[in-house]
Amino acid sequence: MHWLWAIIVGFVLGLIARAVLPGRQHQPIWLSTLFGIAGAILGNAVAGWIGVEDTKGIDWIRHLLQLVGAVVIVGLGDMVYMALRGNRRRTA
Repeated sequence: MHWLWAIIVGFVLGLIARAVLPGRQHQPIWLSTLFGIAGAILGNAVAGWIGVEDTKGIDWIRHLLQLVGAVVIVGLGDMVYMALRGNRRRTA
């Protein structure tokens, strides 16, 4: 069941990251979901490093770190995706 939550959280974080980033992102939604999952993993790791991975109540700091991780990875991932695709822009 953990894999299902990882996909759901990754999807939501990927969508939020795409909405936060300026301009248009060119990667497909499934790739944004994978980047969101990676961002959540990165955010959890950083939360563990600074000692806030598990608190009483809602872990707001951990969730914020997951979102920041997703924004960074979606932004970098879009640049890599466009570089691998030959920087062809779609007109739609």
